[in-house]
Amino acid sequence: MQEQKTYDIVGIGIGPFNLGLAALCAPINSLSTLFLDQASEFNWHPGMMLSDATLQVPFMADLVTMADPTSPYSFLNYLKQTDRLYKFYIREDFFVLRKEYNAYCKWAINHLQNCHFGQKVISINYVDGVYQVEKIDQSSGTSETIFTKKIVLGTGTAPKVPDFISPAEHKNTIHSSEYLKFKPTLLNQKTVTIIGSGQSAAEIFYDLLPETENGLKLKWFTRPDRFFPMEYSKLTLELTSPEYVDHFYNLSDAKRKQLLGKQNSLFKGINFELINQIFDKLYELSVDGEKINAELMPNCQLNNLMVKADGTYELDFFHIESEKDFTVETDFVVLATGYKYNEPGFLSGINDRIARNAEGLFHVHRNYAIDVNGNEIFVQNAELHTHGFVTPDLGMGAYRNASIINAILGFEIYPVEKRIAFQQFSVNGEQEVLEQAQDFIRDCHVEPVETP
Repeated sequence: MQEQKTYDIVGIGIGPFNLGLAALCAPINSLSTLFLDQASEFNWHPGMMLSDATLQVPFMADLVTMADPTSPYSFLNYLKQTDRLYKFYIREDFFVLRKEYNAYCKWAINHLQNCHFGQKVISINYVDGVYQVEKIDQSSGTSETIFTKKIVLGTGTAPKVPDFISPAEHKNTIHSSEYLKFKPTLLNQKTVTIIGSGQSAAEIFYDLLPETENGLKLKWFTRPDRFFPMEYSKLTLELTSPEYVDHFYNLSDAKRKQLLGKQNSLFKGINFELINQIFDKLYELSVDGEKINAELMPNCQLNNLMVKADGTYELDFFHIESEKDFTVETDFVVLATGYKYNEPGFLSGINDRIARNAEGLFHVHRNYAIDVNGNEIFVQNAELHTHGFVTPDLGMGAYRNASIINAILGFEIYPVEKRIAFQQFSVNGEQEVLEQAQDFIRDCHVEPVETP
């Protein structure tokens, strides 16, 4: 009888974060890994793959560079291997086109042996010290049980829509994640209304703005008091650092929640350049003196959406500063209302092994583990409430993956920066405790090894 294979790591979900983990694990001969995704192929936010849209982080925030600049899976090596390095050099722009980042990720997948698509995980159980992951091959329908010592959850986030909106009832209402799929339909409407204050809302508004010259009436409502830019000053960027994560992690639950409520401009704002482009386009449209077929209005909270007899919508708003209700009529609604983490149903079989806080959320350890032992089940992009606003940041993905790999191996195969900021985020005593804890963890590691 063939001996049962037990993997060291099984990753569930292959988005950029788990893909980066797969790439960083690939050269480590002592680790056996497998990554599964139910989708038939990798495709990163296809509904927002606008031709000129870029990432909001520099190219070094790729799958691996910030953990291992010598990795063959870096973005620069992708450019070299696809004969695009000099073109990128001449372009002189650190911010990668979103469609090129998608192509880069697909290139990396084609060079990895540990990533498998079309594999849906339906349950996980824990038996005799091993996790049993049951999956179904989407194309053949056959099931298989995979055995592993550790699990890394990278199932990602799902579109967030208001509770009073039903996809079945409101067929001319979409989430921004489906924008390009429905764009031809939008162009046949008389009035399109966008709800949201972030980058996706701004990109869609800007993309549709030229169509207002062809008769489309475009409306954009946001709840914040202004169309605010994402903060990108250098001292602010120091908050995307290991020591700020340490500081945030060691705050109380109540203080962390309070801080996150004030930090929208750090990770939910609009690219500064795009805000200016929108204004410039509006100015251009206003030159001939005719009324622009576009409306922008902050301070507006959407409270309800009603279908009228003719199939159009009546939107019920509340103006926050004026404290007045008002209604708006529209043919089509685009909800750029963000994303939220949904806990996978397949975790129910190992719920007793997952640590939770008083609100039922994952109790995420500093090393990104959520199991009761703190070293078996790890999460990607599910720790906003414990690790702060850097959670969805692509630029911190390699740092988190290096931390996870080091925790699983028990030694530091990928050196992790201890301090990178000029600022100090905690008072002296607290900072010293954090540094001593980090030193203690390093001292407990086995002798250093070279990265394979």
